[in-house]
Amino acid sequence: MVLISISLSWLVLVFLGVPVGIAMIFVAMGYYYATGMGLAFAVQQMTDGLNSFPLLAIPLFILAASLMNATSITSHLFGFAKSLVGHVRGGLGHVNVLASVFFSGMSGSAVADAGGLGQLEIKAMRDAGYDDDFSGAVTAASSMIGPIIPPSITMVIYGVVANTSIGQMFLGGVVPGLLCA
Repeated sequence: MVLISISLSWLVLVFLGVPVGIAMIFVAMGYYYATGMGLAFAVQQMTDGLNSFPLLAIPLFILAASLMNATSITSHLFGFAKSLVGHVRGGLGHVNVLASVFFSGMSGSAVADAGGLGQLEIKAMRDAGYDDDFSGAVTAASSMIGPIIPPSITMVIYGVVANTSIGQMFLGGVVPGLLCA
């Protein structure tokens, strides 16, 4: 009965135009009040969920990507990928994908990959005569390799939530990630 009333309360709030996150907060507060648990219990549960060593890796991945952008490691990484496969036909498309593979192996995030290398890759492809739409599409598609190739933020979160081995998930992501590239 409590589940039905909570679900209906949330739906009513959403249909009234309350933002989804705010509606969830109000419904959760109502649930804690109705069951007599109190808001102190809710705060304790939220902080216990954040008190996880593997989740510490997420801001550190983001910090690593920011440092790589600030210290121009991304331009050196792009130059290295260009020296490996830039000479073949359609080379900058291959360079785009290879640089994304290297960068995702360091940052673990598709957003960091697109943000870090994206401007550099699109500018290089534009200068070489590629269409902007094609350059953006290749960059967006190559940045999607980030969540597959370890270390991956998505794998860390899934490993923590599902209580599975993050190391085994990393091992399981290497081959599919390289095959996608």
